Amino acid sequence: MSQTVSTAADDPLIIAGKEYHSRLLVGSGKYRDLEQTRLATEASGAEIITVAIRRTNIGQTPGEPNLLDVVPPDRYTILPNTAGCYNAEDAVRTCKLARELLDGHDLVKLEVLGDEKTLFPDVQQTLKAAKSLIDDGFKVMVYTTDDLIIAKELEDMGCVAVMPLGAPIGSGLGIRNPYNIRFIIEELKVPVLVDAGVGTASDAAIAMELGCDGVLMNTAIAGARDPVLMASAMKKGIEAGREAFLAGRMPRKQYASASSPIDGTFF
Repeated sequence: MSQTVSTAADDPLIIAGKEYHSRLLVGSGKYRDLEQTRLATEASGAEIITVAIRRTNIGQTPGEPNLLDVVPPDRYTILPNTAGCYNAEDAVRTCKLARELLDGHDLVKLEVLGDEKTLFPDVQQTLKAAKSLIDDGFKVMVYTTDDLIIAKELEDMGCVAVMPLGAPIGSGLGIRNPYNIRFIIEELKVPVLVDAGVGTASDAAIAMELGCDGVLMNTAIAGARDPVLMASAMKKGIEAGREAFLAGRMPRKQYASASSPIDGTFF
């Protein structure tokens, strides 16, 4: 009996009620120029693009190059993020500015940092900001630690996606604690996306093989020797990892198991 191979259209990522065919989310910073941003974004196949409102012009500075000229909102879902915020008040203010600049856009990525060296999140300030934003009608995707209890609390308060770090932002160290990530995936009902730490395509594949709903990255692509080629590699890594997860890997065994069993051999 023949089987139909699943495609991205059969297996959409659903965030805040909207379907996406790509499970790769990409950032828009650190590129050489806007043209390289455009080319890498296109090569990634991503449909959701994060934008650091405190660092990127999306209209708040008239007359300067505008990111939206190369990643237009009619083609991509623009995901404003609060990168660079170290307290809840600044994060909330940044999201409100983004909503004003983007004509009422309410999907945001919340990150409230607690340490300049590691860029680990400040969990208490993150919880405070998330509650304020949700109460104000925002749909919040939230960067957090790989702590299951905190992840569940963020889900319970109404975040539309929880985004535990795989490793420190921009480190390229890969998924340092796959067991904690797996715990979060198993317990939460909202999408779980690895955010931060991916360095190359195999890291992205590992995240997807764990069962993550998606991966968000920026430096892994923009910091590569050839960002456009790396964007293409990341797209393939995400797709391969997702297919492997859906296929279900073989059980791990301590000892060898022959590919061709000897039972029934002729001699």
